Amino acid sequence: MEGEKGAGQSKFKRICVFCGSSQGKKRSYQDAAVELGRELVAKNIDLVYGGGSVGLMGLVSQAVYDGGRHVLGVIPKTLMPREITGETVGEVKAVADMHQRKAEMARQSDAFIALPGGYGTLEELLEVITWAQLGIHDKPVGLLNVDGYYNSLLTFIDKAVEEGFISPSARHIIVSAPTSKELVKKLEEYFPRHEGVAPKLNWEMEQLGCPPMSDISR
Repeated sequence: MEGEKGAGQSKFKRICVFCGSSQGKKRSYQDAAVELGRELVAKNIDLVYGGGSVGLMGLVSQAVYDGGRHVLGVIPKTLMPREITGETVGEVKAVADMHQRKAEMARQSDAFIALPGGYGTLEELLEVITWAQLGIHDKPVGLLNVDGYYNSLLTFIDKAVEEGFISPSARHIIVSAPTSKELVKKLEEYFPRHEGVAPKLNWEMEQLGCPPMSDISR
């Protein structure tokens, strides 16, 4: 089985993937979602994602599920109807709202990867980056920069560093690569350089009744 080849290759047990509920116009985006799912399988890594079978979310989750790895979909109760998100493969965890969804996905995961996506993907991505900047977690955050999809975002962030709104050490939080294999490798090599300014802040976790972030951070 493909998953057996990568036994022991990764320090990550579960990776959270943020991605679009649309497939995008380019076939390369869809191929990248499937490729990422297969890379997780090859590395014996389980998937945490927003649930459902629509868009890139469905492609990456199906690829991981077909490869025999565990899939956890975290869905707010208001989005549970199948006509909205489609059917979720693997385990489904229902939460109260979008805030709890993000907190639960973060709690369950060892690292984060963003595939191409829209507002929702950006919102999830920037929140976990902000949490890392604040020292709430030290988990690596990766951009799968398919066909340069995130080039303009990275340019904007570099501009924010240049203008003094983001520190150079906080810029280091974002890891990017054009392929899933290269990105997972970079995430495994990541070490935090930012200054943790609030390591004991765990307001999102407290809302969930979860253990302190210090217990679950890497």
